[in-house]
Amino acid sequence: MKNVRPPTYSFLLLVIGLILINTLLAGFSLWLSHLISPSLSTHVAVLYIAAAFMLIFALWFGMYGAIAAYVGCFFGSGLLSGMPISVAIYFSLAALWMVLIPLAAFRMFDVKVGIESRRDLFHLVLFGAILNNIIAAAWASLSLAIGGVIGWSSVMSAFLPWLIGNAIIIIIIAPLVLKRYTSRVEKSKVFVRNYWF
Repeated sequence: MKNVRPPTYSFLLLVIGLILINTLLAGFSLWLSHLISPSLSTHVAVLYIAAAFMLIFALWFGMYGAIAAYVGCFFGSGLLSGMPISVAIYFSLAALWMVLIPLAAFRMFDVKVGIESRRDLFHLVLFGAILNNIIAAAWASLSLAIGGVIGWSSVMSAFLPWLIGNAIIIIIIAPLVLKRYTSRVEKSKVFVRNYWF
């Protein structure tokens, strides 16, 4: 029988720490993306390093990691980049979709977070790099257009770099980190096996 424990202040501290990390990584990712592709809007990330870590945190810490992904995106990719707060509120849902889809898939299909087999890697690539990023990149691009941050004619030029950049970053970073460190994280009292506990 699983040892289900009630939430403690540890989860609050965890979420605060993850929000800080995600915010810094999101801000750094936008800065780096603008250096790589200065012709794109400063709100469009072509190399969103934060994506891989937001995904990893959600797989390790369940909904606590998902909440941190949303809030970290809200601050790091939204407010700190000068995005209007009204746009940042719904724009940041892209980060939530990006991590909730693989989180749900891993839990539903009983995928090992430590990427122990080809099956686990397949699920990570399919749900954690491709399907989730199609939805997240579309949501983010459309959100910027709806909010007037980019023109409607720029939606595809924002969507494709986001999709490709996120997928590449996740495929490179996530399997390595998950395989190497999951066993250590699983021993901690904040590792989440389902969604909340």
